[in-house]
Order: sequence, then C-alpha cells, then structure tokens
Amino acid sequence: MDNMRGAAFMVFAMFCFAVEDGLIKLLAVDMPVGQIISVTCLGGLIAFLGWSVIKGETLWQPAYLDRKVILRSICDTAGSMLFVTALALIPLTTASAVIQATPLVVTMGAAIFLGQEVGWRRWLAILVGFIGVMVIIRPGMEGFTPATLLALGGMLGLAARDLFTRSLTVRLSGAQLATHTFTMIVPAGFLLMLFQGQSVVIPDGRQSVLLLACIVVVMIAYLAIVAATRGGNAGIISSFRYSRMVFALMIGYVMFTEIPDAATLIGAAIIIASGIYTLWREARLHRASLKKKPAL
Repeated sequence: MDNMRGAAFMVFAMFCFAVEDGLIKLLAVDMPVGQIISVTCLGGLIAFLGWSVIKGETLWQPAYLDRKVILRSICDTAGSMLFVTALALIPLTTASAVIQATPLVVTMGAAIFLGQEVGWRRWLAILVGFIGVMVIIRPGMEGFTPATLLALGGMLGLAARDLFTRSLTVRLSGAQLATHTFTMIVPAGFLLMLFQGQSVVIPDGRQSVLLLACIVVVMIAYLAIVAATRGGNAGIISSFRYSRMVFALMIGYVMFTEIPDAATLIGAAIIIASGIYTLWREARLHRASLKKKPAL
C-alpha cells in the first residue's frame, strides 16, 4: 500500500515538474530566463520562510555554513540555470529526455566519490544509458544542436546536487535545504541576466499569471515529492520519476506542437530502460543486504 501511495505522489510530482517546464518555456519567449527563475524561486523562498515561521522553526540554521551544504546549493543553482536556459532554446521533449539520465549519473558518482558498491550489471546499464544520451545529442552529426549541451550540463549539475545531498552529515529538512538553495538562486538569476546583457521585463497580466502558476506548481511538486518518499520501497517509487518524460511528450505536443524525432525517442527509451533497471537492481540488492543482517 505504501508503494502504491508513494508511486502515485511521485507521478503527480513529475507531472507538476513537466507543467513547470512548459510554463517556463512559454515565459521565455518574452522574458529573460534569469528573471523567470529568480522570480519563481523568490516566491518559493517566501513560501518556505513563511512555513518555517508558522511551524516555529528558527530561520537561520548554523548548518547553512556547512561546506557540503554550500556546494550542494552551488550545484543546484548551476544545474537549474543551465537547464532553464536549455528549455528556452531547444524543444521541451529534448531537454526532458536528457534530464532523465540524472539517476544514472548519481549511481556512477556514488560509486566513484562515495564508495558505494556498484556491480558490473549496473555499470553496464550506466554505459548503455550514456549511449542513449549520445543518441539524443548526436555530437558531430546532422541535427546536432549545441544548446543541447546546456541541458547536459544542467543534468550533471543536478546529479552533483543529489550526490552532495546523499553525503550530508548535518540535519536539515528538505524545506531548509530548499530555502538555502533558493536564497542562492535568486541573485544568481539576475547575475545571469547581467552577464547576457538583458534587462528586467515588467510582466503584463498574462506573464504575471504564468509566473504565479510556476510558483504554485513548484510548491505542489515539492510537497508531492516529500509525500512520495515518506514510506515504501525507495527503488520502486523512484522508478516512477521517469513518468516525467511521458508528461513532457504530452505537454510538448499540446503547448508547442513538438513532435520529437526518432533519435530523441530512441535515446529517451534507452535512458529510461537503463535507469529503471539500475533502480530495480539497487532495490533488490538492498533487500538482500537487509535479509543478511542478524536480528537484534
């Protein structure tokens, strides 16, 4: 029952993230991406701080100065900036397909940097997944779009964020980590505008509604993710993250009349299959290790 509940919340969260991507792409037609992400994260930051006040929590946490917490937020900021910039330049479905490789990179990074044991089957799945990424990007071939590399950089940044999250030794809630990251992203977005020589766009009524929708959708997605991870088998529930690609295909077609080519679909299918196998293998090994532990 916990698995079904967690899977349902995970699918709903992925739907929300896909909707957010579509809203950002709509806004990026007339508004700098730096402004979009700064305003969205500012709204999220205000909401998280308000939630902390309601709960009676201290707004400042000494753990915010922890080196790994700072590096986590830097990676999250860089990954978000690169991915949102890619959304404005390439099809939504292409950017979403590349981001699906994040769990594979996290598994590889956990083996290299955190000493997690990864068997040859999962290494093979990771290799196959990277082949899927190359099929989508098509470096040096006809159809190659340099801006796709921004999505790749965003994916690597978000994977590094997840690795730092795994290695944290300080006690911070998800909301507190989000507060830390949003505090860094808000000025970074405006710095990105300065770097690109762009000016702030005063939003009209339509843009204001879209920005507000982005903020609300992000908050709902966050709450859904928290609910999804509160119980059940983490490996099974995490595999439903790949439903984001299905929603991206639907939203890309409905909102932008995007019809992905064969290479994008094949690459996405390879990545998703490799990722699901990796998560299934991790869950299976975790269950086996628990059975081997002596009862206390």
